[in-house]
Amino acid sequence: ITKYVIVTSSNLPLFAPILQPPARYWQELQEEERKDENKVKNDAEQSKEAQQQEEDETQKAKKRKQDQSPSDGEKKSDPFPGPAPIPEDRLQKFKRKDKLKKVTLVFHLISLFLRDIIARSEDASEMAQKQAARFDLLLPEEAGFLEGDEDEDTCMISQEDIAEAVDITSGAKYFNLKLSQFGPYRLDYSKTGRHLLLGGRRGHVACIDWTSKQLMCEINVMESVNDVKWLHSEAMYAVAQKKWLYIYDSNGIELHCIRKFNDVLRMQFLPYHFLLATASATSFLQYLDVSVGKEVAAICTKTGRLDVMCQNPHNAIIHLGHANGTVTLWSPNQKEALVKMLCHQGGVRSVAVDKTGTYMVTSGMDKKLKVYDIRAFKPLKSYFLPAGAACLSLSQRGLLSAATGDVVQVYKDVCSMPVTKPYMAHRLRGTVWGLHFCPFEDVLGVGHGDGFTSMLVPGAGEPNFDGLDANPYRSAKQRQEWEVKALMEKIQPDLISLDPTELAQVDQATWEQRHQDRVEVLGFDPLAKEKFVPKYKKKGRSSAGAIERRKKQVAHEEQRDVIRKSVEDKVKMEKERKERERKKAALSTQKSALDRFKK
Repeated sequence: ITKYVIVTSSNLPLFAPILQPPARYWQELQEEERKDENKVKNDAEQSKEAQQQEEDETQKAKKRKQDQSPSDGEKKSDPFPGPAPIPEDRLQKFKRKDKLKKVTLVFHLISLFLRDIIARSEDASEMAQKQAARFDLLLPEEAGFLEGDEDEDTCMISQEDIAEAVDITSGAKYFNLKLSQFGPYRLDYSKTGRHLLLGGRRGHVACIDWTSKQLMCEINVMESVNDVKWLHSEAMYAVAQKKWLYIYDSNGIELHCIRKFNDVLRMQFLPYHFLLATASATSFLQYLDVSVGKEVAAICTKTGRLDVMCQNPHNAIIHLGHANGTVTLWSPNQKEALVKMLCHQGGVRSVAVDKTGTYMVTSGMDKKLKVYDIRAFKPLKSYFLPAGAACLSLSQRGLLSAATGDVVQVYKDVCSMPVTKPYMAHRLRGTVWGLHFCPFEDVLGVGHGDGFTSMLVPGAGEPNFDGLDANPYRSAKQRQEWEVKALMEKIQPDLISLDPTELAQVDQATWEQRHQDRVEVLGFDPLAKEKFVPKYKKKGRSSAGAIERRKKQVAHEEQRDVIRKSVEDKVKMEKERKERERKKAALSTQKSALDRFKK
């Protein structure tokens, strides 16, 4: 401890510090303990102050939040109330059916139970429509197209240039299989677009997982092959051989030989009906139910050899082309053609229908390519091809491929606008024998005399697929589950018709006739309005006078309805009469050029 004393010496300053002798060790320990106690007390006081300050801040924040939050009586309004709006055009895209009008006679004839069922079905359909329209935003993939530079035609771009410009995965989809020994080849892609089936004219049949270039099976049937077709899955396929129809599995093992189907030239498989439709050289159109292995229908078309065939994916109607230039539409329910159209002056060489079932494209011996609107059965456009088109195929996005000799041409927007030049073109090594666009891929498969060629056609495939219907990436377990579900939801052949929407409609004339017959048999109208019977009430309110007053009140209400309706009818008739008189007066006041000859 330093202390100051006054010194009187002149050589020293007035105030000078004097140091005390050092303290003992026990005194130093006591001082250190005292300092530690003071430090602990100061730290405790500081922590208490900080904690108190934090509590005060939290209390202020809560109070501020309570002041900002609305009271119970004043709830905060949502700036965007209700569900998000859906554009009308997107709703129309997923529209399924129209609601049943409540003013029709049919609606009043059906029972309350059926009305409830119809109402619930309509609500479920409307909800599914809105959900599909909302989920459409989750499909970001878009179909691209090939665009050239200025003054450059896209049809002049070669497949090699396209394969070099795209990525490695897409470039690997362009390849050639040189199979000149057993050609020419017909082909078919599975519904998922992952598997390829090839059938050579001289008996060679091969199944390929073309995306991974893996060979599933390869056989030679030792006789000529007319056509090949996948069935409901990639586990089975049908081969139209020289004499009979054969069914094989994906390992090349023969499962069935169907001798009722002889001399088959062309085949089409209806996936939702599990029907294999075949056209033979004996002019027979036959249907085979592959789920039970029975023949559903055999129709003699009486039009000669049937080597031109396609299906309408929208309504499962079979289109057949004939040598006299006509195209006929067939259903397994009728022995006669539903529609006969004269399309060409010469024989029909190929027919194709788009996936919406709206347009049909035909080519004939008269070297013309025609586009028809199937809804009205009228021609829309006609094109002249110098050499004609032997094979036609339509993609999921509306591209049309036409084969002429060893040249394949692809046209864009053929159905919607006039086309002056092809979108793409490619020359092959042999004459084209079969064309088929791969589903969900920008790939066109071409079978020709020298083997098979996989072409790249940008914008051909649908970019977004339905995983519950056709999933290209499904596993074996998913395929089995899908097969069971598809069999349970199989559509019966009796429901195939030109207009599928007729199934959801009610035949009003039939209902009226049935009701009239029922009235004649019973002697009274069971749907007539019952006579009003007043309900019994207690406490003297069901006396004779009260019951009569209630009866008169109900009768007066019914009478008022009748009078109101008759008055409305009279007003309507009077309005129509005045409108006719006004039009007649207006016509009478008009002067004619012949009035000058009147005396």
